Amino acid sequence: MESIIEVKNLTKKYESLTAVDSISFSISKGEIFGFLGPNAAGKTTTINMLIGMAKITDGKIFYKNNDITNKIKKFQGCIGVVPDESNLYEELTGFENLCFCASLYGIKRSKREAKAKQFLEIFQLSDAADKRFKSYSKGMKRKLTIAASLVHDPEILFLDEPTTGIDVASSRQIRSLIKNLNEDGMTVFLTTHYIEEAERLCERIAFINKGRIIKIGKVQNFIEDISQSNIIEVLFESTPIDKNVLLEKLKQSFPELECSFKNENTIKLISTSKIDVSPVVSFLSSNGIYILEAKLIRPTLEDAFVKLTGIELDVMKKEKEKK
Repeated sequence: MESIIEVKNLTKKYESLTAVDSISFSISKGEIFGFLGPNAAGKTTTINMLIGMAKITDGKIFYKNNDITNKIKKFQGCIGVVPDESNLYEELTGFENLCFCASLYGIKRSKREAKAKQFLEIFQLSDAADKRFKSYSKGMKRKLTIAASLVHDPEILFLDEPTTGIDVASSRQIRSLIKNLNEDGMTVFLTTHYIEEAERLCERIAFINKGRIIKIGKVQNFIEDISQSNIIEVLFESTPIDKNVLLEKLKQSFPELECSFKNENTIKLISTSKIDVSPVVSFLSSNGIYILEAKLIRPTLEDAFVKLTGIELDVMKKEKEKK
């Protein structure tokens, strides 16, 4: 497929801290490309370099095979940006915010008012058109921010954590809007904490952690790679335990197994061969843990993520809650 964005050895340093460490990737025209990783992985810094909000320390950025590394401002008219925190004006109404954003791109008044009404309808915000932005719910604010990023008909949309901190219904609406935009030809670059969001929306993703890309590929390929593994989840009765100590004991007793916590009372066991769960259950019981259920599960993108990064899902969930 035709590449719309290509990044080569992109690096961002803040004195002694390397926030993004020589990453390379490309985004194909018309795809939803996802950046998946924990907090402080380098996702937002990468977007900020791509849109000209952060100075590049090293590396190159190409737009349609043209080197724009030192002239990103000329490229900004081709992109829409939805930051993780809204940048719209609290005292303006939804309609006024969209009109103002359209004016920044030189759209004539008659056309920008028509555009504003069109997008308010598309994003199901017509009833709130004359209400001040500060009165909007978090979900409404996120939808209007996405609408504002589209008023100039950009070729590529950058979405930084689009559904973090909003309710389930609004998240579902926004995911649906992203899919619809993509089906209409929009190229989307998406960063997210949510593994299930990446799995639902993206064809290709990059796992990023500590400023480095660990692996890039199609979602389906990640799942197929780990489908060769056998995975068992062991659910146990909630009890105060030191998870790190327990994991260390498990790894010592069962070195052939990859062990991690899915959540506070579920342990995940992964092996390339069939797993005999009986000795594991006996081991856990001898450590004062009462087993409720042990079941074989189908591999998911979550399993691929944990295997490649070593990051427990509990860590990701806690970071999401902080947002």
